[in-house]
Amino acid sequence: MDGLPDLEKQFGLTGQTALVTGSSRGIGRALAEALAGAGARVILHGRDADTLKKTVAEFADAGASVGSCCFDVTDVEAAQQAVAELEQREPIDILVNNVGMQHRSPFLEFPAEEWSRLLDVNLTSVFTLSQAVARAMIKRGRGKIINIASIQAELARPSISAYSATKGGLQMFTRALCVELAPHNIQVNALAPGYFATDLTEALVNDEDFTAWLSQRTPAGRWGDVIELGGAAVFLASSASDFVNGHTLFVDGGMRASV
Repeated sequence: MDGLPDLEKQFGLTGQTALVTGSSRGIGRALAEALAGAGARVILHGRDADTLKKTVAEFADAGASVGSCCFDVTDVEAAQQAVAELEQREPIDILVNNVGMQHRSPFLEFPAEEWSRLLDVNLTSVFTLSQAVARAMIKRGRGKIINIASIQAELARPSISAYSATKGGLQMFTRALCVELAPHNIQVNALAPGYFATDLTEALVNDEDFTAWLSQRTPAGRWGDVIELGGAAVFLASSASDFVNGHTLFVDGGMRASV
C-alpha cells in the first residue's frame, strides 16, 4: 500500500463551477451552500431578481465564490442563452437541476393547465438545461449532472398525481442521460429527498395530523432538515462518484425501507 487515499481531495470541489437552479431559497440554496462549502464556485439561479440578489450577497458575505443568473427555466430561449453566456465566462462543471413546483388536487379535479405547468417546470426544464450544458461538457470530456427527484418518484400519495409523474419521469430521464452521456465521461445521477421542511411543504409541516403520520411512517421519526442533503450532493458532484452513473440516491430517513 502506497498510502491512504486522499478523501479530502476526492470529495473536494475546488476549481469547479456549479450551476444550481432554483437556489435563492429552500433545498436549492442548501445544495448550493454545501457545494460552496466543498470549495466550488456556485452560480445561483432564480426568477425573482431581488431575492436572488439578496441570496448572492449572503453567500458572498459568508466567503463563498458566487455568481448568479436570473431566468425562467420554462423559457427555452432564455435558458439556452443564459447557459451560453455562462459558458463564455466560465465552464459549467456541475449542473444541479433543482427547480420544481407542486400543485395538490384530487386527480378527477386536477386542472389540465396545472398538469402542463408541472411538466414544463419539473421535467421539460431539466431536458432543456441538461441538453444545453451537456453540449459543452462533451467538448471538455467531463461533467456532472444532478437531477433533484423525490421520494414521490416511487411512492404515491393522493392529490399529487402530476408531481409524482414528473418525478418518476425525471428518475427515468436520469437513467437515459446516463446511457447517452457516460461515454463522454459525464455522470448523471438523481438525488431524491424524502419529506423535508421547506417552503414547498410548509402546509404539511403545519398540519399536526400529517406530521404525526410522517413521524410514525418514517423510521427516522421526523422531517428532514435540508442541511442533511448537502453531503449527498457533494458526493454526486465530486470525483468520489466518478463510477456512479444513472443512480437515484434517496435521502428519506428510511421511508422506502419501511412498510
